[in-house]
Amino acid sequence: MTGHDIAHLGHVEIFTDRYDESLAFFINVYGLSLSAEDETSAYLRAWDDYEFHTLKLSRSDTTGVGHIGYRASSPEALERRVAAIEASGYKTHGWTEGDLGHGPAFRFEDPFGHIFEIYWETRRPDLKDDERPALKNMASRFHGRGCHPRRLDHVNLLAADVAEFRRFMETCLGSRVTEYIQLDNGRIGGCWFTVNNKTYDLACTEEHGGQQGRLHHVTYATDQREDILRAADIMLENGVHIETGPHKHAIQGTFFLYVWEPAGNRIELANAGARLILAPDWEPVCWTEAERKKGQAWGLKTIETFHTHGTPPASKN
Repeated sequence: MTGHDIAHLGHVEIFTDRYDESLAFFINVYGLSLSAEDETSAYLRAWDDYEFHTLKLSRSDTTGVGHIGYRASSPEALERRVAAIEASGYKTHGWTEGDLGHGPAFRFEDPFGHIFEIYWETRRPDLKDDERPALKNMASRFHGRGCHPRRLDHVNLLAADVAEFRRFMETCLGSRVTEYIQLDNGRIGGCWFTVNNKTYDLACTEEHGGQQGRLHHVTYATDQREDILRAADIMLENGVHIETGPHKHAIQGTFFLYVWEPAGNRIELANAGARLILAPDWEPVCWTEAERKKGQAWGLKTIETFHTHGTPPASKN
């Protein structure tokens, strides 16, 4: 398998059944910028995201994740990954013409109903005069609106069998695991994946709702911990439901804040600092069930909704 065929997580599409309220939240409270809007979706980015959009917010009668997009590292790498995916036996949806923010994309699906796509051709934002940075090595000017995250960081998905999801990620995207949870019953409770030197760009944790294709959360990164503390005040002032935090994760060591946007999708702000994995012989860090029951890094117990809430909501039988 060829390594580094995938460059990075490119964008995430989420569904909302309260489009106007969700869009206002992401622009005015969370602090993303609107690149474009059509009849079905808004294309949003953080101030230092170099691509046209990193979040696609789509009108729907439900909530949750629409698809997850990864950018390949070259046209040739895209071809290699497509060949590997087609040979893998996992479900494929074939080529699409792309989106407002990128060119042709190859779509495929994990065993749990999440749709992924990979692409090479991408588009940069069309900057207005007041968005142009003073330093040309920045994607756009820092605007300071709302919580003003710097970039897309990761997405967390739910799956009934995390070990099988791991096989999917390793086979289709060439991802590697950096940290994982080993449960006492022998199952894997969660895995954190990367395709580059970031500690992770996608996480998968165990589904407890008996559903398929659900979203746990989407996360954007801030520059410093103080941004997370200020974000908590901003969320409070705007009546946004704060689920848990600010606090520090034990796994991956990120400083976090979790909120629910108006439609109920869980959204995180995290300060990952400059933590990179540079060791070529990095061994995945295993966390036991007993260690996880101790709570987060400084002892905050994991709130119950963190294990039960996902979008769309689990059906009540």
